[in-house]
Amino acid sequence: MKYQKLISTKIKELRLKNNLTQEEFTEKIGLSLNGVSNIERCRYQPTAETIDKICDAFKISPLEFVTGVVIPVSAKRSIASSFVAIVT
Repeated sequence: MKYQKLISTKIKELRLKNNLTQEEFTEKIGLSLNGVSNIERCRYQPTAETIDKICDAFKISPLEFVTGVVIPVSAKRSIASSFVAIVT
């Protein structure tokens, strides 16, 4: 599955999993209705900023968003610590 199709599918799945209409979803993430509609139909690719807004609104990491795997808080801290150690 191509990246754009994967992301578009994940956005729609997340919206439907939370029983949200496109309008409700747009209100939650601060994107236009046309924007969400076009992303779900693979007409536009969401920006990293849009994916961040979605993840923030639903309190999930980008990794959780793409894979669907829930990462425990303790593991998130460990991953963050490892990342900081690598980049510093």
